Amino acid sequence: MKTTLYALPLLLLTITTSFGQVLTRGNVSGQVNTVAGKPLEFATMMLVKAKDSTLVKGAISEATGKYVFEHIGAGQYRVAAQQIGFRKTYSDAFAIDETHPTVELPALALAEESRNLTEVNVVAKKPFIEQQVDRTVVNVENSIVSSGNTALEVLEKAPGVTIDRQNDQIQLKGKSGVIVYIDGKQTYLSQQEVANLLKNTPSDNIATIEIITNPGSKYDAAGNSGIINIKMKKNKNFGTNGTFIVGTGYGWVNNLNGVRDDLPKFNTSLNLNHREGKVNLFGNYSYTNRQSSQSNEINRSIPYNGKTTYFDQYSFRPNTFVGHSYKAGLDYFVSKKSTVGVLVNGFTNDWRSAGLNNTFISDENRQLTSKPATKTDARQYLSNVTGNINYKYEFDGKGREWTADADYVHYGGEGTNNLSTTYSNGANEMIRPNQDVRNGMPSTINIVAFKTDYVHPLKNGSKFEAGLKSSFVNADNNTIYDTLQQETKLWLFDASRSNQFKYDENINAAYMNYAGNLDKKTKLQVGLRAEHTHSTGTSVTLNQTVDRNYLNLFPTLFLSRQLDSTNTLNLSYSRRIQRPDYQNLNPFVFYLDPYTYQQGNPFLRPQYTNSIELTHVYKSAISTTLGFSRTTDFINGETPRQIPAENITYVTPENLGSLDNINLTVSFPVDITKWWKMQNNVSAYYTHYQTFYSGTPYEVKLVTFNAYTSNNITLSKTLSAEISAWYNSASQYGFYRARPMGAFSLGIQKKILDGKGNIKMNINDPFWLNKFNGVAMVQDINFRVSSQWESRRIMLTFTYRFGNQNVKTARQRNSATSAEQSRVGGQN
Repeated sequence: MKTTLYALPLLLLTITTSFGQVLTRGNVSGQVNTVAGKPLEFATMMLVKAKDSTLVKGAISEATGKYVFEHIGAGQYRVAAQQIGFRKTYSDAFAIDETHPTVELPALALAEESRNLTEVNVVAKKPFIEQQVDRTVVNVENSIVSSGNTALEVLEKAPGVTIDRQNDQIQLKGKSGVIVYIDGKQTYLSQQEVANLLKNTPSDNIATIEIITNPGSKYDAAGNSGIINIKMKKNKNFGTNGTFIVGTGYGWVNNLNGVRDDLPKFNTSLNLNHREGKVNLFGNYSYTNRQSSQSNEINRSIPYNGKTTYFDQYSFRPNTFVGHSYKAGLDYFVSKKSTVGVLVNGFTNDWRSAGLNNTFISDENRQLTSKPATKTDARQYLSNVTGNINYKYEFDGKGREWTADADYVHYGGEGTNNLSTTYSNGANEMIRPNQDVRNGMPSTINIVAFKTDYVHPLKNGSKFEAGLKSSFVNADNNTIYDTLQQETKLWLFDASRSNQFKYDENINAAYMNYAGNLDKKTKLQVGLRAEHTHSTGTSVTLNQTVDRNYLNLFPTLFLSRQLDSTNTLNLSYSRRIQRPDYQNLNPFVFYLDPYTYQQGNPFLRPQYTNSIELTHVYKSAISTTLGFSRTTDFINGETPRQIPAENITYVTPENLGSLDNINLTVSFPVDITKWWKMQNNVSAYYTHYQTFYSGTPYEVKLVTFNAYTSNNITLSKTLSAEISAWYNSASQYGFYRARPMGAFSLGIQKKILDGKGNIKMNINDPFWLNKFNGVAMVQDINFRVSSQWESRRIMLTFTYRFGNQNVKTARQRNSATSAEQSRVGGQN
């Protein structure tokens, strides 16, 4: 079977190569220079209609100053060239017809622009939300209220995205299982660790957020609800330049004693880029130091033997996070056709928390019987280093290319969690000995992957793509528990709670994709991806092994129809898989207190989702999307369970039947005045869960909606303001029903230093409205939880751009390990 999968793409490559040899194309080519005759590199070239200067096609000049436009139909045209620091220049008019299918123009000479930078006015700006044929793009870079916040808080404002703060789960259009990419590379982290990483990533480093609900076959099939790709800011200039960002802020909350806790925050980053000759060097470094907190109130009742025990728990967990992240890379342009690149990036995150959990236990008459108080002292240290080497070969400069990537990824983690519990009654008298438990959680994950892709243009703008990928994952998690003997004050190893879990996985994949035009108004993209998975999970302590071996096919389809000059219809379909997080497969037990814990499940199966979407776009601004998806064997990461005889409640991931989701999303801008522009997004979802809980049918039907609006106000040429707000109605997360949530933010921005610097001040959630409240009620489960964190804060950020403003950006790389990293396990 593997041989067949690998042979299919190679066979099609041979066929399409043969086709390509007999195709004819009409091209326009030429040369762009300075007035001194020096080739002008990376100039913006535009092919426009001679009659009205309507843009037909764009291109970028090469290092030699040459440019080419391909697949040009008959007509009268001109070529325009522009570059920062030079005057825009047009060629004479020329014709493309049967007798002149190929035209080579005389060299265009661009004179230097004598105006000062302050005289140049920006006349166009990307909208906050763009609807493209296969994705929604949120342009974060110029958002004032996002400044000084975290990536997770920015993501929370994206259309269709909701955040379950209690369980650190990201949902897209009412569905969990989102795969998060950063710069086209998957994070290889569990949902909890992805949320923790985004909590501590400064938003000022983000350029755009791409939301892809139905990714094409070129992408890994992982992800129940789609892909969110966070693109970091890049330099786009020649020579040497950089960007320096420094931000500080302040948040505050009240602890369990009613005393205010001050939570300062600080972040800074430096981005550098240098391009000279055949070498492009780039790198960045970020430092984050943030203090935060989270408080929880949990109320639950446990029936047993005709009686009910009530638990009222109040916890406060202040957190300190110190993080360093880095990236360094090099692109070497071996020749006009060949480029090789190397990239190293990584991070070190040190998270610490010293919390307090007070529990009040009452009998069926609501009489207090005991007051356990648990002090927690936890630390999670996680480091990552990723190395990538890549190669790109352009056969003819007409879009035919071959790329290859090889990756090595290493994660090293060291976690500790110490719990000390005292037991007293209503009179504060000790009723049983103290209980002291500590555990260490060393973990390592190594990933090796290779992928290769081939793109072959066909006639009339069509193209064929094919590729192969192999990945190998090895994870080793060891949980070591010790219990303090009160009599001897010695720590003894606790074998009943300790566990070592090893996981090995190999995925081999192949895909084919075709994109082309059915007619002048209809575009088609169709693809097929095959993935073969072999995984082995072994609990060394329990001497238990789960072996899985399966092959899946994942088709994708995209249709786009231009109805008229203002209306477009897009239709898409995809089938996807969500494999369990590595950590969710680990059967270890992680204690929050003696009565509450979390446990993994080595028997989790993958979940599968079929989804279809229809999108209408009006005037490239107003978009309406109607979608339907069905997920089978869906994974609920927080299934509540109880041990009534011991008054214990725990959560564990389980496969829970089917999930149907119908969603409707409308995105539309409103220009109130020339200086006041508004962008709005409204989404509604119908969710239908069907499953069994302890052998009894369990069904949920729920309609939810969320809304987001941002208002951009221009006060002067250098001063602007922004007000944004969002609201989520009551929603369902597995067995948990969450109450409505919402918040608003306001900010102001001042440009300084001739536009090279700016200062942003942002006040986030000033009335502290963003809180989580949820309830789970099924059979013997009666569980209520509320959670608050320091969402109310004020932030101040300064950004300064320096150096030559003409350095071309480093190439974006979608590396070979762009699927596995989302599944690395974590605790935070």
